[in-house]
Amino acid sequence: MIYHGIRMKLRDDVTPEQVDEALECLEAQGRDIPAVKAFVFGTEYGGDYDWSAVFALEDLDGYGAYLAHPAHTRSERVGFPLMARFESFDICDTPDPGLGARIAELQRRNYAGSPRLASLVAGLDAHAGSSAVPHGGG
Repeated sequence: MIYHGIRMKLRDDVTPEQVDEALECLEAQGRDIPAVKAFVFGTEYGGDYDWSAVFALEDLDGYGAYLAHPAHTRSERVGFPLMARFESFDICDTPDPGLGARIAELQRRNYAGSPRLASLVAGLDAHAGSSAVPHGGG
């Protein structure tokens, strides 16, 4: 299993309605993407982020399917413009030292396949973690 986590710090001018739409998108990712085996999202406590989520994915094929699914791409289109900072991370119990590079390649392809997404990511004040790979856009 790969546990894909995300952390979001919202911009100061985000409205409650925009937050509600973004949270519905996160819920839809967990509910509608077949590759997601379990998920949790909500307010982050004890850190400097507003919202966080974790999606359990069975393997790299599932990770790729998750990234490409319309529920995920909608979530990116809705959510990225609302964020000041975004961080992602992946946790896996495999001892494979090459897993991180393969995850980075999936993320790179995700951005390369969508100039709009690359532009949205480039507009973030800060972007860190496993999804912060060179994307060739923006």
